[in-house]
Amino acid sequence: MEFEPAKVRLPSGKEIRLIEALKFCYDISDTDFQVLKALIGSDGKNEDDLAEQLKLSKASINRSVNKLVSLGFVERMKDVSSKGGRPKYIYRSIPVDKLIERITEDFKRCAELFGAVLPKELKFSQQ
Repeated sequence: MEFEPAKVRLPSGKEIRLIEALKFCYDISDTDFQVLKALIGSDGKNEDDLAEQLKLSKASINRSVNKLVSLGFVERMKDVSSKGGRPKYIYRSIPVDKLIERITEDFKRCAELFGAVLPKELKFSQQ
């Protein structure tokens, strides 16, 4: 599934891409977004696969997959073919329909949070 280059026109007239909204709501980086896109629809990839595909360092990939796992966008499973040494992991995104549902619900929650403080902020600014 391809998230880009869809843009949303805000009430101000400014157009933003999904990545900009995700950065705001989740504090994800461009790298995090690239990793998520690479994992969507795949059967799973390890850090080496992602580093090679995206031409990024394993350290960058590691930071991104950890962030995406903590957000609940990506699942981490032990690689059963890994033998000895540090365990290796396979990463895959949660199902696309669940990912869309999750992001939609989080965007709604963000709107509710801003809506809850808006009256207080406007009343405070009048004083």
